[in-house]
Amino acid sequence: MITLSNIIKFAGISAVLATTLIAAPKSQAATITVIDFENILPTGTPTANINDFYNGGNSSVGTSGTNLGVTFSDNALALCLNTLSESCSNTSRGGQGNPNSQRGGLVFLDGAETFLNYSAGFDTGFSFLYTAINNPGSISVFDGINGSGNLLASLNLPTTTSLCAGYNAGFCPFVASGVGFTGTARSIGFAGVADQIVFDDITFGSITPDPGATAVPEPFTIVGTLVGGTAALRMRKKIKDTNKM
Repeated sequence: MITLSNIIKFAGISAVLATTLIAAPKSQAATITVIDFENILPTGTPTANINDFYNGGNSSVGTSGTNLGVTFSDNALALCLNTLSESCSNTSRGGQGNPNSQRGGLVFLDGAETFLNYSAGFDTGFSFLYTAINNPGSISVFDGINGSGNLLASLNLPTTTSLCAGYNAGFCPFVASGVGFTGTARSIGFAGVADQIVFDDITFGSITPDPGATAVPEPFTIVGTLVGGTAALRMRKKIKDTNKM
């Protein structure tokens, strides 16, 4: 159940993050890497498998990006997001956030979860944007590949609003969220009802998405931490819904 006690305003998160970074020794400063899902999809292409786009290879449509050593599950797709000049899905950033990260997001159309794997690992925390207007979702962070090993953190993601006018998209805007943890993470599970949740701007090493980019004008974000080897609470039940992305 969501209560005021677990809703933290951006200002509060920024203050906590700033205090933590100032107090921490420089040797503990996290390396920040952002995956924005841009340049995967050619104009007019609604979806494509991400495949090895971020791992020195190609997406299913032949595009390639910076080799970050990051791979995705087979069901992970790049989704074309609507802009004022292009309508390609029922999802949009609505012009909010980083102006250079408006055209692509992460979605899965089958299964109840998709995984991001980062074999080099990352620490401190990670953050992201998401939209889920009909059904909630969740994320889980592990120290092994494909959800193996110890659970470092998990976070339930409530449904979001649908308030973007002019972008022809029900799944809009995106909401910022993030989670901190101790240890080294090597995979993230993104769970929810297939075709009902979209993610963007996955940021390693920071509990706020894409530091330095234009702030996302959302009223709040939800941050949670669960450290240890307890079982992950992941969404596995598929709910029928006629409102698709």
